[in-house]
Amino acid sequence: MSDALDVVVVAYRSRALVRGCLASLTAHPPARPMRVTVVDNGSGDGTVELVHSEFPDIEVVALGENRGFAAATNIGIRRGSAPYVLALNPDTEVSDGALDRVLDVADARPHVAIVGCRLVRADGRFDHAASRRFPSPLGALGHFLPLGERIRRGPLDGYRLPEHRGGPVDAVNGAFMLLRRAALDEVGAFDEGYWMYMEDLDLCRRLADAGWSTWYEPTASVRHLKGGTTGGRRSVRLLYAFHYGMFRFYRRHEAHRRSALLNAAVYAGIALRLAVTSGAAAVGAVIGFRHGGSVGTP
Repeated sequence: MSDALDVVVVAYRSRALVRGCLASLTAHPPARPMRVTVVDNGSGDGTVELVHSEFPDIEVVALGENRGFAAATNIGIRRGSAPYVLALNPDTEVSDGALDRVLDVADARPHVAIVGCRLVRADGRFDHAASRRFPSPLGALGHFLPLGERIRRGPLDGYRLPEHRGGPVDAVNGAFMLLRRAALDEVGAFDEGYWMYMEDLDLCRRLADAGWSTWYEPTASVRHLKGGTTGGRRSVRLLYAFHYGMFRFYRRHEAHRRSALLNAAVYAGIALRLAVTSGAAAVGAVIGFRHGGSVGTP
């Protein structure tokens, strides 16, 4: 029987998280055939050996360097042929019935290219990145200040959507994205110009522009240990990747619809925020080093 679902887990120095993620897939598989592939971004922490020894039925692709999330996920996508692909972060744990639920949603709605689920943090709180609108200048301003958390409505609250309201949304989070392979064949997989961050929003936007839909399904729940792969703190390299992702997304999808003056303001704002956050991260790293700490990020 051919596989109905390909699962791709990209790992980078997250051995313990990978064990928990794969254990949850083993404990709560879908009713239909599933193939799981782990793409290791040159971790060097024993992740490859762990998968070989504890999960011998799972394929491992060991890369010699950190290729980033988009490129590594695409490698895993190309190794399979199932009609659905699940891009799954290693800091997630699927619950009983979650995979069957999102697959049923996709089966019933052939116009849907991506299905996301309800993401729950380790402390039980809802992760609002599970369903969201596409970024806008006002929405980003409200999120980063953060005015959006206080206002909770209008253009400044561009990030949060209702927790329990399922249906079409602009975008879901890359921690858990069920992808229809036919849609990827049409528009392409993740844009490898994003090393890390924003590649999920970009894919949702490209699919939307091609006439496909993205669906948020709150009845399927997955635990998301947010920040688990970065130690809860972003290195300067990750901060650069995050802000470059914002720049790339805006330039590709928004700049042509905005005035030159607004575009200049947006680019200047991204650069300023990168400078401030990178400076703070560098100071924090020095303080942590002096006190024997380690950020543990790439």
